[in-house]
Amino acid sequence: MNQDLDLDEQPERPVRAVLALGSNLGDREATLRSAVIDLDGFEGVKVRLTSPVLETGPVGGPEQPDYLNAVVVVDTTLSALELLAVCQQVEEGHGRVRTIHWGARTLDIDIITYDDLVASSHQLDLPHPLAAERAFVLQPWLALDPHACLPGPQGPQRVIDLLPLTLDLAELRPRPDVVIEVPR
Repeated sequence: MNQDLDLDEQPERPVRAVLALGSNLGDREATLRSAVIDLDGFEGVKVRLTSPVLETGPVGGPEQPDYLNAVVVVDTTLSALELLAVCQQVEEGHGRVRTIHWGARTLDIDIITYDDLVASSHQLDLPHPLAAERAFVLQPWLALDPHACLPGPQGPQRVIDLLPLTLDLAELRPRPDVVIEVPR
């Protein structure tokens, strides 16, 4: 547990981070697969687990196509802000353009958790402030770790307890035809 880490502090040992990936423009399947390979290709980032893929309607923002969503678990020796920079670089490599808040995108990568860190800055909030409300994050995460907990200022909350409280749970559509492999 590294609750004493700052967002810009490199950990003394690899820490586990949970990332949520989403895509709703272009070849969504290829984008998610490629993004996982790209993440794993960065020094200091090792993809350990990839979740089943879900399809969902967009949450917030303008009218737009449906998303494919997945969660990946990584081990990293990067600081939380360095990991954010890697995620943004992978997004940009896949044509992500930030013009409309919550608009359609080729790729979105959010850091959901970084070890047990609870911290906030103008660049990054950990854990992700909307994670507890998003079934498309919690369901695939739970598939990877039935004991998953979302850290928070009042202590950790079990993902299995948070999931039934989400408003989008009934909207999830499993996509067993889309498989994202852990890079070797």
